[in-house]
Amino acid sequence: MIQDKKKLIRRLKIIEGQVRGLQAMIENETYCIDVITQTSAIKQALSNVEDILLEDHLQHCVVSQIKAGKIDKATKEILQVYQLKRK
Repeated sequence: MIQDKKKLIRRLKIIEGQVRGLQAMIENETYCIDVITQTSAIKQALSNVEDILLEDHLQHCVVSQIKAGKIDKATKEILQVYQLKRK
């Protein structure tokens, strides 16, 4: 399924640490701009994880579906991902 599973898990652990740090920042009443900067970094990190998952899905899962003749399923998934990314 996921080609770079270890890489993704590592990234998610980093994000987990960032979220814990964010919680501490709020508990310590850190300056708002610093908190917002951290939330922005977390969102970008999650977006990067999402991009890796999407790329992997398109390169492997969707291609496999197309090769197996499941064109409708592949098309629906591509459109579903497109809609999710637009949000």
